[in-house]
Amino acid sequence: MAATKDPRPCSIADALVLVGEKYSLLVLREVCLGNGRFDQLVRNIGAPRDILATRLRRLVDAGILTKRPYSERPQRFEYRPTPAGLELEPVLMTLMAWGDRHLRTADDRPMVIEHTCGNELVAVVTCRACGGAVHHEDLTAHPQAPGWTVTGPTAS
Repeated sequence: MAATKDPRPCSIADALVLVGEKYSLLVLREVCLGNGRFDQLVRNIGAPRDILATRLRRLVDAGILTKRPYSERPQRFEYRPTPAGLELEPVLMTLMAWGDRHLRTADDRPMVIEHTCGNELVAVVTCRACGGAVHHEDLTAHPQAPGWTVTGPTAS
């Protein structure tokens, strides 16, 4: 089947344009951990400096990070998450939980996040209305884009 010239309208695809590039979510991870200086980011992510600079510029332009000077001579900046950037932190926690379950062993996890209650955070998606944990079998998709159904575009 040939690819359609107009793929399904999708907020996931739209978000991936901003944060789906290699290193973008790792930049956000580091900035959320408080490591927002360029040299810290280079060291902790392992990204080439030119690519990292491009990712940072794009995340700032998208309103996901802010850039603040911390030194005038030489001029240096640190990056911090905006409210929109902090809204992506649960995505990072969910990806980390998935990686811990499927790519690591219990003794092989590189980081544990502690919640303010004192317990280890294990990210779970819950329904805002009822508070219940979300599972695939509980979901029903309702496409809102004109001309689209769950299975694809409607006949023209």
